[in-house]
Amino acid sequence: MAELIPISAQIGDRTYRLKVEPKDEAIVRNTLQQINDKIMEFKSVYVGKDMQDYVAMTMIWFATQQTNATAPATQQEDPTIRKGLEILEGLIESGLQQ
Repeated sequence: MAELIPISAQIGDRTYRLKVEPKDEAIVRNTLQQINDKIMEFKSVYVGKDMQDYVAMTMIWFATQQTNATAPATQQEDPTIRKGLEILEGLIESGLQQ
């Protein structure tokens, strides 16, 4: 197993320290960019909500994309979406523990 490297992951208005395998760093950073882009898109459409609402909307969007991206015949997953869902799941779990 490769040595994990620390990265700062900013989602919305919070920063999280993550440790990822070097081979996954680009995927994680790409996923973070997609998450933040989608949050900004929701912020422009749904003015006045709080950040937790935007993160939740983004999580629903990612889950829906995962469902739509999976063809019934092949059942293949997009690794970027999977990694994004894992990050969001971890953030939700850590938020619930606070």
